[in-house]
Amino acid sequence: MITFPLNLDDPIRDAVTRIRFAPNSNNLLISSWDSSLRLYDVDSSKLRMEAPGEAALLDCCFENERVCFSAASDGSVNRYDLDSVIKVSVGNHDDLATCVEYSAETCQIITAGWDKKIKFWDARSAQPHGCLNSLVSEVESMSVSGLNLMVAAGSSINIYDLRSFKTSVHTKGVKVKCIRPIFNPKGFVVGSIDGRVILEYICRSSSNEGYAFRCHPKAKDGRRHLVTVNDIAFNPSVIGSFVTGDNEGYATLWDARGRKRIFEMSRYPNSVVSLSYSHDGLLLAVASSYSYQEANEIEEPPQIFIHEMGNCDLTSPSSGASNKK
Repeated sequence: MITFPLNLDDPIRDAVTRIRFAPNSNNLLISSWDSSLRLYDVDSSKLRMEAPGEAALLDCCFENERVCFSAASDGSVNRYDLDSVIKVSVGNHDDLATCVEYSAETCQIITAGWDKKIKFWDARSAQPHGCLNSLVSEVESMSVSGLNLMVAAGSSINIYDLRSFKTSVHTKGVKVKCIRPIFNPKGFVVGSIDGRVILEYICRSSSNEGYAFRCHPKAKDGRRHLVTVNDIAFNPSVIGSFVTGDNEGYATLWDARGRKRIFEMSRYPNSVVSLSYSHDGLLLAVASSYSYQEANEIEEPPQIFIHEMGNCDLTSPSSGASNKK
């Protein structure tokens, strides 16, 4: 596996919050606490865009290769034209806007935040389309998969059908840090503050029962070692292969079907706060940054590493062969 850091002439000046590869290219979107949204062309090693702002950016996402969105600490949600670098306000939350997603099926921008609200915006007109305000906790993480909206708030997972807004609630008994979709079979995976990863399938059967495990099952100094799982990413080209990133600076590849660890990467300089696979699964981006979660964090400059996934990494150990969709 070949690994190299992104070399930015103007370094990221504060903690990274989210990285996302574009839908059909190797352009990487980066949001951070330094209030700037960046677009980096990994293929040419060039910064394509930097859009400064006034509030910390807590999340970002793509609509397509030319348009993206951000959610900020002042509650604002903004739309960016990546060609002209024009920023337009979409709307606001009453508190921190922590999450933003785009639904291609419904052409909606979906946002959530600490005001315990989920808001829907028409991407074509940037007009408010609806609001769900029945949550009892602040939204920590959110993902969209097809017509399913997955929301993590406190220790609960709410799954909404975007057509009818029917809801199913799954309580995990521990605060959830991140939620990400499982594509085949359909379901979701969550990472918790106590180091657990929980996989759950929407349509259960004997062949795809959910399960849970701890990323750090061994005790240290006679006590169980609990490390927050900050992010999880599934490889889009290999069924059942996913990577977790934790607060101690480790990224670990797992085989969901074989229920085992593939391998653990070398420790990063700081916490692994965000992960993203490229559209073809050939590149994995890892954001190493302090996360403002613990008092003893070392505030080293944030770094983003790119891993070129070799053929051995595109093989599912449970089957012995690559399983591309």
